[in-house]
Amino acid sequence: MEKPFRIHSYPLKGGITATPEFAKKKLADFAVNPGLKCGHGCLYCSSGAMLRTHKAFGQLRENPFQFGYAIVDPSTPQRIAKDAVKIKRRGMIQLCTTVDAWAPEAQEHNLGRQCLQAILAQPGWTVRILTKNATVSQDFDLIEQHLNRVLVGLSITAAPDQDRIINILEPNASSIKERMSAMVEAAARGFRTYGMLCPLLPGIADSPEQIDMLVKFAVDCKVEEIFAEPVNPRGPGLKLCQQALQAWDYDTEAKSIEKIRNRKNWSRYVVNLVKHVQQAIRKYTDISILRLLLYPSGLTPEDQAEIQNHDAGVVWL
Repeated sequence: MEKPFRIHSYPLKGGITATPEFAKKKLADFAVNPGLKCGHGCLYCSSGAMLRTHKAFGQLRENPFQFGYAIVDPSTPQRIAKDAVKIKRRGMIQLCTTVDAWAPEAQEHNLGRQCLQAILAQPGWTVRILTKNATVSQDFDLIEQHLNRVLVGLSITAAPDQDRIINILEPNASSIKERMSAMVEAAARGFRTYGMLCPLLPGIADSPEQIDMLVKFAVDCKVEEIFAEPVNPRGPGLKLCQQALQAWDYDTEAKSIEKIRNRKNWSRYVVNLVKHVQQAIRKYTDISILRLLLYPSGLTPEDQAEIQNHDAGVVWL
């Protein structure tokens, strides 16, 4: 369900930046982002809450919590190249953390590939790719030249039978089937891979059957780790998802989203999600590869205690 959107080019300052928050998540020590607003338009996205104070939104007269536009900096690879040389303490870089280097606006400038080239031109860096766009497969030839230095992950947010719903909530991202095909190809080419099942939305991707299928798929792709996460309840994301699903007559799924806008219900959704993910991981692989990312602030004390008693694989943030 690809939708047109406005594209703003805006000069940024950062290239490779330290990312303590993502280090806590065991994802990466550094981050690269080629813009401020991703054109994939995922309605549940929480990046607006993190970036809302940036002056670009005011200057461009755009609301960080609304969609229909993208903000990209085509000069990002040049800044990355300078930082890749300058920074002496090197490690894992996540490409990307708040926007997507293979989103439509980034593709116009070939930013995913150029960012990768700028990083990999210097020794000592490794890259964790995270994208919702299967066009990353067009850069597999570059990744093949650096097999041990790149981890490939495509965010798989539901099973293929939920593709129509996911296309409503992630209107400009690749379909689930396309993302899965890219993951299968990456594994077949011997790339390092990891699973990213985030977010697993209620009524769409949180049932034991759905999670079981997603975990099995990740394991079949020879992933080194599996990251999973409940949807972030902060900001307008849940309301936007609910409204979009209602507009397309997905009333049952919309009600599942509406239900967790209540803190107590969100907390129980998380408890059940943790259990189901742990069960699926243990069924197909070792629990040690699970990284279930969880902020405890939205949990009720009772639910937090319940999870803490059985928190194998949980990364408390």
